[in-house]
Amino acid sequence: MKTAAHSGIRADIPPRERILDAARDLFYSRGIRCVSVDEIAAAAQTNKMTLYRHFESKDLLVAEYLRSLNAFAIERDEEVLRQYPGDPYAGLRALAKRVGDDLCKEDLRGCPMANAAVEFPEKDHPARVVIEESKKEQCNRLVKLCRDAGFLEPERLAEELFLLFEGACVNVQSLGRTGPGSRFTERAYALMDSHPRRKAN
Repeated sequence: MKTAAHSGIRADIPPRERILDAARDLFYSRGIRCVSVDEIAAAAQTNKMTLYRHFESKDLLVAEYLRSLNAFAIERDEEVLRQYPGDPYAGLRALAKRVGDDLCKEDLRGCPMANAAVEFPEKDHPARVVIEESKKEQCNRLVKLCRDAGFLEPERLAEELFLLFEGACVNVQSLGRTGPGSRFTERAYALMDSHPRRKAN
């Protein structure tokens, strides 16, 4: 992911969107707690007064940053699934392939939600609330997709795929593209192949 200094944030978009764009770049590339509000405002080509007019505190900006990431992730998943209308099994495999490709990108720093969870262990923090809701939603969507794809134990498969993804995200941060995390797709396919499905009519 690009840093804000090289993100090409456009000056003609509304300030709120510029602030969120800058926050996404800086928070992901450097971590959330070490990035100051001044740095975000400067990268967004605005000032602290404008930032606080749109976001009452840095904590609320962090929460909105995480919500925007979740919305982006859902849209990316839906974009893949739309290519396989009426074939959720093919869609599930395509999602696994897309995720595996993403995990091999040079600029990957793992899952931004998981990274944020490490920085904000406090259960009542606004960011933590968004993280837990987003992860639960992600798992629930995966359960539905596994069920639609005809798997007889959709909850179990979804949980295994979810844990495989979480582990791969951490692994690529420590071992990069040479570690087992980079082989997410083949391991996800193996998991799917090991689970029984309903016979096609």
